[in-house]
Amino acid sequence: MLNKEHWKKKIYGILSLDSHPGHIAAGFAVGVFISFTPFFGLHTPLAIAAAFLLRLNKLTCITGAWVNTPITVVPILGISYKLGAFLRGRPIKDLPVAAGLEWHNLERYAKSLILGSSILGFFAAIIAYFLCYYLVLRFRAKDAAQAELAKEMTEVGEELE
Repeated sequence: MLNKEHWKKKIYGILSLDSHPGHIAAGFAVGVFISFTPFFGLHTPLAIAAAFLLRLNKLTCITGAWVNTPITVVPILGISYKLGAFLRGRPIKDLPVAAGLEWHNLERYAKSLILGSSILGFFAAIIAYFLCYYLVLRFRAKDAAQAELAKEMTEVGEELE
């Protein structure tokens, strides 16, 4: 079930991380990009690997990778496939997902899927970065100590020790 208080607590936990807002937003944006890839079951490991390689916040990166939910995955896959097929000059038709979303069912559509999902994921990541950055700053402005910390981090341009 959808427990509003549970999710509210999780979001507040992310927004109040002791890190530069840009660092938090970058981790979330990379996770959102990963969530648009058609590599189901690998989103969390890919997010963890990206967080380690790019030295991003692991929590925000994993959270971003969970943006594409089972409710949104089929429409996003369909749009990704159609965009990729269009850009590749292929005939645009519906992606047959009735057989399932396993990779062996989607493999023959891989080039169009990866191209389309990369473009959609890129734009979604840009939007996610600015939205997360704004939310972190807005959340921190409500708390005097958090606001001072955010101001110092913005002036210095890095995390404070």
